[in-house]
Order: sequence, then C-alpha cells, then structure tokens
Amino acid sequence: MRVRRTFAFIDLSGFTALTARQGDEQAVRLLSEFRSLVRGVCSRRSVRIAKWLGDGAMLVGVETRPVLEAILEMGFAAAASPAGIAIRTGLSVGPVILHEGDDYIGHAVNVAARLCDAAEGGQVLATDDVVDDVPAWGAVLARQDQIVRGLDTPLKVVRLGLAHLEGDVRPDPVCGIPLTREVAARRDWDSVGDEEWFCSDSCLDTWQHRPAAELEEPGSIRTPFIGS
Repeated sequence: MRVRRTFAFIDLSGFTALTARQGDEQAVRLLSEFRSLVRGVCSRRSVRIAKWLGDGAMLVGVETRPVLEAILEMGFAAAASPAGIAIRTGLSVGPVILHEGDDYIGHAVNVAARLCDAAEGGQVLATDDVVDDVPAWGAVLARQDQIVRGLDTPLKVVRLGLAHLEGDVRPDPVCGIPLTREVAARRDWDSVGDEEWFCSDSCLDTWQHRPAAELEEPGSIRTPFIGS
C-alpha cells in the first residue's frame, strides 16, 4: 500500500561520547529524559513514534506541519534543558510503501535518515519541499545543496529553526515556544482577561482542557469565607 507521509529521524548528539565520559548510569538518565520529552511532544502534536532507535527515534506524520512543530519544539526544549541534551534531526516527505502495517519503505525514509546523520547537534535539516509548512514562529535559517550518501546528485536542503522575534515576545503557556502576537497560530484569554498566545491548535486545546486549579480550604488567605 502506497501512502504519503512525513518522516523525521531524531538523534541525541554526542551520546556515545557522553556514555564514555560520564558512565552508563548518567547515559541512562539522559536517555530517559530524552524519551520522556519525545513522548510528551509527539502525544500532544499527534505525531507517531514509529520506532525507537537506541538514542534516537523515527517519527511519522500524515501531515507535515505537526511534525515540523514537534521537532522544533523538541530542539527548543532540549537546548533549555539543564541536562545539556542536543538533538539533531533529518526530515523528508514523500510517497512510501506501508509494509505489513507498521513499517515504511521508500526514498523519503532513506533521505530523512541520511539528513539526520549529516546534521550537527541542534540542527534540523529538511528537504526544501517542506518550506510551505514551516510555522510562522519557525524559520528557514539556511539553504544548501547537500551531498547525501546513496544519491547521485546533491539534494536541495534547508536548515530550520525558530524565527528571530522582536517586540513583545511571550512564551506559549503550554510548550514555551517564544511568540509574538503576529506569529501566534491561535489566541485565547485567561481567567483574568489577559490574552494568551499559542503556537498551534494542539497547544491551545491542551491549555483549554487543563485541569482546573484546586481551591484552597475555606477561610484560607487565598479563599476567604464568603462574606468575610
């Protein structure tokens, strides 16, 4: 069965060196943090984790935009992590064969894997046909002709990242992505009437369905008795 999918391969940069330098226990802790981050982001953005690959993973999406949003968020979160995680990513989109219901075979899979191998720590390399799906808060940082192992001619590749924003910049209250009002995909208001900005429908939906804050016991400083 032939389908069109977007593929991203992500990999912990420098994981082997870290294991040698800091030992297996620290490597396991770092890997656990990495996988927790990937699971959380992919679950919220409806991106499938097709398989874990040791210190990396293969991600699949029916649509390109959610995959781009997911990998940009992961890179942002990793850079801010005190653990010093650096994620490198390769991304491609195209028709592939869905084999035995859970595996994908095709050029787009191979290209995404090769671009991940070519990326440096913190870099997102993608085929240039994804540019129209880059969110407004993302940006094409560079364009280049990339020599990819197994291909006869260089591949047109873009390096992606977060957009440089000026003015009133606020974090998405769910994922923390920095936004201005102009690049926010959605807007809503909190309980006191302040406007909140969101990078995507998925973050807005998560925020709107967050658990209600628990009230303090009656008579406390935050929740006085009625009429007091």
